[in-house]
Amino acid sequence: MAGLLLLPPLLLLPPLLLLLRTLHIWPRLRWLAADLAFAVRVLRCNRALRARALAAAAADPRGPEGGCSLAWRLAQLARQRPAHVFLIHGARRFSYAEAERQSNRAARAFLRARGWDAGPGGGGEERAGAAAPLTPGATVALLLPACPEFLWLWFGLAKAGLRAAFVPAALRRGPLLHCLRSCGARALVLAPELLESLEPDLPALRAMGLHLWAAGPETRLAGISDVLAEASAEADEPVPGYLSAPQSVMDTCLYIFTSGTTGLPKAARISHLKILQCQGFYQLCGAHQEDVIYLALPLYHMSGSLLGIVGCLGIGATVVLKSKFSAGQFWDDCQQHGVTVVQYIGELCRYLVNQPPSQAERGHKVRLVVGSGLRPDTWERFVRRFGPLQVLETYGLTEGNVATFNYTGQPGAVGRASWLYKHVFPFSLIRYDVTTGEPVRDTQGHCVATSTGEPGLLVAPVSQQSPFLGYAGGPELDRGKLLKDVFRPGDVFFNTGDLLVCDDQGFLRFHDRTGDTFRWKGENVATTEVAEALESLDFVQEVNVYGVTVPGHEGRAGMAALVLRPPHSLDLEQLYSHVSENLPPYAWPRFLRLQESLATTETFKQQKVRMTKEGFNPSALSDPLYVLDRAGGAYLPLTPARYSALLAGDLRI
Repeated sequence: MAGLLLLPPLLLLPPLLLLLRTLHIWPRLRWLAADLAFAVRVLRCNRALRARALAAAAADPRGPEGGCSLAWRLAQLARQRPAHVFLIHGARRFSYAEAERQSNRAARAFLRARGWDAGPGGGGEERAGAAAPLTPGATVALLLPACPEFLWLWFGLAKAGLRAAFVPAALRRGPLLHCLRSCGARALVLAPELLESLEPDLPALRAMGLHLWAAGPETRLAGISDVLAEASAEADEPVPGYLSAPQSVMDTCLYIFTSGTTGLPKAARISHLKILQCQGFYQLCGAHQEDVIYLALPLYHMSGSLLGIVGCLGIGATVVLKSKFSAGQFWDDCQQHGVTVVQYIGELCRYLVNQPPSQAERGHKVRLVVGSGLRPDTWERFVRRFGPLQVLETYGLTEGNVATFNYTGQPGAVGRASWLYKHVFPFSLIRYDVTTGEPVRDTQGHCVATSTGEPGLLVAPVSQQSPFLGYAGGPELDRGKLLKDVFRPGDVFFNTGDLLVCDDQGFLRFHDRTGDTFRWKGENVATTEVAEALESLDFVQEVNVYGVTVPGHEGRAGMAALVLRPPHSLDLEQLYSHVSENLPPYAWPRFLRLQESLATTETFKQQKVRMTKEGFNPSALSDPLYVLDRAGGAYLPLTPARYSALLAGDLRI
């Protein structure tokens, strides 16, 4: 009888589910469940991080666990999981206990340079006498590739109460000197393999009064000592925690330079609070301590150092560190080391889907890929070819105070704008005028929130929990990053400089950088929209879209640099037909530039500013160029004659 009584409700279940789907309620319930699950994960993560902060504050200041959160966490892992592998680099493996010992040696070497003498019992005191090259809190710049030694020196500097500055490895001459001056560096650690290319800069570096070290013995230059040799001669006992304990969690403990795509790099101040928060990154992504994380990103970038390394320390997992990304070696590495989590940025996933099929890509253990900058077309190709796996796209800035997580796995989205998420990580989208480069304000002088589906500037309130520390080098560098009186008199918001869209289902999608979006024919052109349309062509492998100034025309005309997919050739007729069917007329690229490979930064960001400056003059560029002939309805080779006709106003684009 009981079974018969249950039968009618069971029969009603399928039509009920169908009704929920028809009314679009079922997806909303599913997303609400995902919002709640992520909120619970955030609460658990915050509880764990708060417990670590309290434990570090309560620890004996003369013991190793009385220091900053980074030193405290490493010491804790060395005690709790001493034999667990922390780092794999090539054929070398290091346990958490070995990482602790290596960083202790580095800390003692830096402390000697600080004039601090560790004595035989592991205590210490400041030495009197000759001036030491470093003082407490001084900044030491690291110009090194991604390698274990980078980590030992970074951790050692933190334990010694010194600030590290991560200098991009490609910088030379003026930009390098600018970075070192802006962060107030007192010493510089160089990779031996970079000394030859840096030799012209050495006189200027010495003139700045920098103490110079090399991270290895392969140097014969006077005045440059081997910091690794000095560290190896030191004891590996912990140093007292009080040396690194901050006065406030808002104190600067590290400098990471912005990419410099729109000018000289700026030294973003990284606080102890941010280091602690980044320990929760992989926990929020759903990773755990038995995961093996693949990291092939530069350590001078936030994604590599704070999210990759500090995030790994947060869960006590293993990281496979690569000095350089290799698409051809990637799946072999994953098979060899049992990789379960991969961190990406920019175009890494695109490089992988453009590789020919290999046996190693089958039967892998990768279950989660985490990162930012994955375009929708690559997302679908990646999952279809290498799945089943979860893609977790995130959004954040080195100096920013807001982050988003696409924990639902919705393709193309960077996160959610649910009331629950915004309660935990508050942010807003406000209207932005591309022409003036300023937010739109109402008659009362306040900013205006965007409507559903409308691109808006992402801003986040500055508070004690989500501060903005700015940049080293002067308050004028912060100008433009802070907006005041946004919604109420006196409020302050961080300006991300990015345009996002919130759709009718509450998903956030990246739209464009404010500096990349341009106006043409009175309309706003989003470079991402044009790039996605072009990338759907089977003969196009990579695209970089940007705006160029054309004499006699207002605004900027769209230009697309293309890399063809082997073995295809450029089909101009199909390309014109495709853009005319998939883009509004004002968004059609007016110029095409065919390249062997796209110019990118070392963190795989496209070089739009440089490409814009290079323009479209066929006499100045060796790449094949094409121009849109509106009258003829076709793309034509941009010859010097057509270039002259364009400048004279005889060629209509």
